[in-house]
Amino acid sequence: MRIELVNTGDELLLGDTINTNASWLGQQIAALGLMVSRHLVVSDGAVIKDAMAEAASRSDVVLVSGGLGPTNDDLTRESIAELLGLPLELNEGIKANLEAFFAKRNRAMSASNLKQAMVPRGAEVMDNPFGTAPGLYFPAKLSHARGWNTHFFLLPGPPRELKPMMEMLVEPRLRAMLPDGADRRVLYLKVTGVGESDIVEKVEKKLEAVPGLTLGYCIRNGDVDVRLSGASEPVEIGAAIVREHLGHCILSEDRRIIEEVLVQILTGRGQTLATAESCTGGYMASRITDVSGSSRVFGHGFVTYANAAKQKHLGVPAELLAEHGAVSESVAKAMSEGALRVSGADHALALTGVAGPTGGTDDKPVGTVFVSLASKGEITLVKRFYYPGTRDRFKLLSSQAALEMLRRRLLSLPQG
Repeated sequence: MRIELVNTGDELLLGDTINTNASWLGQQIAALGLMVSRHLVVSDGAVIKDAMAEAASRSDVVLVSGGLGPTNDDLTRESIAELLGLPLELNEGIKANLEAFFAKRNRAMSASNLKQAMVPRGAEVMDNPFGTAPGLYFPAKLSHARGWNTHFFLLPGPPRELKPMMEMLVEPRLRAMLPDGADRRVLYLKVTGVGESDIVEKVEKKLEAVPGLTLGYCIRNGDVDVRLSGASEPVEIGAAIVREHLGHCILSEDRRIIEEVLVQILTGRGQTLATAESCTGGYMASRITDVSGSSRVFGHGFVTYANAAKQKHLGVPAELLAEHGAVSESVAKAMSEGALRVSGADHALALTGVAGPTGGTDDKPVGTVFVSLASKGEITLVKRFYYPGTRDRFKLLSSQAALEMLRRRLLSLPQG
């Protein structure tokens, strides 16, 4: 099945908005055992019609996101009606939903919103409970007059609206289009604490030797996704190879990221975590609290950027700071133990380092970070890492190293 994506919006071409929809849609489609063959980004306006025609001429399915709003440059709905020769008709159900949407929010509905209730004849409406623009599905038969056999899906642009519509309404239709008995599987093994080159050295040749197995990698947020695709048997053979050679480093096989894994483990054990951050400025705590349910396991996050704050809130001795400096093994250890004591948590992670681009020394160059983990009844661990580069990359990798240290302790894995 050949699938193409068409994303619309001047903001995407100008770089004002990062096109996260394309990557997310690609991942969702890959999870169905399918693959996007081409991705096109076009501006708002009449060019949308040309883009859809081009995609339909060589595809079985065209997914279009954006251009379904109430403004005069939202022309996706009108473009496909013109492309397929379908009249636009007022849909009373959508109109009623729009009126209820605005009434619930005590807002007057603008007359321009009514264009969102105009539906090309024959299209199926896909409800949007998170916004005003419904999605539309055009079965392949509606494109036969143009000599195509193409299914069109029109989705809203905002991710908060697009994602649930894709999962609940589009994906079931795509599954129904797969041939009976189709055996295709995609498995993502998320590996952490080891670089892509090391993964390649350990498993790539072995995986390439498995008949019918397709291998791919994706680096994201300090992890490496090892993507295995094919029929069920070669995928499972490949997964066994990765588990054998990278077992301790496999974070998840269901695409969960490390903070999600940790929240789940801590919740299951009824344990809590505190953080003490200097150079990362609360980034690690933010990652943890991005996870739904984190309030059950996370109660305290200390951002002690200044030395005075380290002393006041964590009890770091002034003489320790004077003798070793804020960026040191001794201070990292004192920060984690102080956070553990003050918070009463079961575990406490601490970070102190030099994010740069200034402040480095020959002994502690920019990118140096000390990570410490204190746990009730356990020996406090401290490790030194080096992550030169931009400040955001430094924060990401430093927090990743800290969270991985905790994961390994919780699972009784070697710290490496």
